[in-house]
Amino acid sequence: MVFSIFIISSLMVISASDLNQDFQITWGDGRAKIVNNGELLTLSLDKASGSGFESKNEYLYGQIDMQLKLVAGNSAGTVTAYYLSSKGSTWDGIDFEFLGNLSGDPYILHTNVFSQGKGNREQQFYLWFDPTADFHTYSILWNPQHIIFSVDGTPIRKFKNLESAGVPYPKNQPMRIYSSLWNADDWATRGGLVKTDWTQAPFTASYRNFKANACVINAGKSSCSSNSPSSTSNSWLSQELDSAGEERLKWVQNNYMIYNYCSDAKRFPQGFPTECNMA
Repeated sequence: MVFSIFIISSLMVISASDLNQDFQITWGDGRAKIVNNGELLTLSLDKASGSGFESKNEYLYGQIDMQLKLVAGNSAGTVTAYYLSSKGSTWDGIDFEFLGNLSGDPYILHTNVFSQGKGNREQQFYLWFDPTADFHTYSILWNPQHIIFSVDGTPIRKFKNLESAGVPYPKNQPMRIYSSLWNADDWATRGGLVKTDWTQAPFTASYRNFKANACVINAGKSSCSSNSPSSTSNSWLSQELDSAGEERLKWVQNNYMIYNYCSDAKRFPQGFPTECNMA
């Protein structure tokens, strides 16, 4: 189903202190928990199973923030995935994945953008802090102009809407938020060379302070209405990076990016994807 939004002037603002209002546990046989009166959500992984949750709402554009504290210690082989995704064979998706590592070695933050079932747009980063020592805010700004991934307010990646050049862009399919903690030791750490040390289990990732300014889709209708009075809270719908934001983005990409599909010539012997030539 295609949703057309012409003039979006008001939107549902969600700022939940109770995670029970916005999320539901979907798997894990009790390994996922919402505690502290809804202030904290934890996912756990042991040798028998991981765990996961999803949002109760579907979104079509939004500014979405979540604070995460990742698995501490020897997290090799584990993956904490936090992402937006639609359903079906031509799904859209916006992905954060945190690839665990041996104690003392840095996490790898893996990002990807899917449109119409096609991804292969990976960029990977080290972080400039220890993501296991405290909570940090991981954000997705998704509007008609671009998708911006940010960490603690610092942009790390921008994927532009280049439909005019024939590059599909996520714009029609509502997406839910999903997250899971699972074992991926066949590929996650050093290409699968380092396996999960189950003597360290259970592994736990924690979530809090979810906030979303977003268009919520319910029964095919958007909470963003063209008939409502203008709202000052919809600035994210046309938000661009200012000059300081562009500088911070360059700083991260110059100093902390460790893989960029747009630089992987061996992977694309017939030429880079269109968007790589327009960055």
